[in-house]
Amino acid sequence: MKIAFSPRYFYWTVFLLTVEILIGNFIHDSFVRPFIGDVLVIILIYCLLKTFWKIRVRLAACSVLAFACTIEVLQYFKLVNPLGLQQYKLLVIILGATFDWNDILAYVIGAAAILWLDK
Repeated sequence: MKIAFSPRYFYWTVFLLTVEILIGNFIHDSFVRPFIGDVLVIILIYCLLKTFWKIRVRLAACSVLAFACTIEVLQYFKLVNPLGLQQYKLLVIILGATFDWNDILAYVIGAAAILWLDK
């Protein structure tokens, strides 16, 4: 893994972050916000990773998927509360508070989209 700045991935990161913020602030439904938002967050984290590191697509996609699934497992064990982090709203938003199998499905779809789109 080599450090290398990629303007292409930087622009995609900024674009996807903007989309995620818009979804989070303006869409309050039961599909786009919780599911599509989770698909896009995998692609966002992937683009952020690729912005600064030259890393193979498959390795990066699998790493992001593993990271997201790890966070989801931590949600299953409700780790936010024992660590006393519930008062930090940003951390609760980032780490989440509720385990959901649909989130895992969304992460897998996001990783598959990366593998399909970024050849």
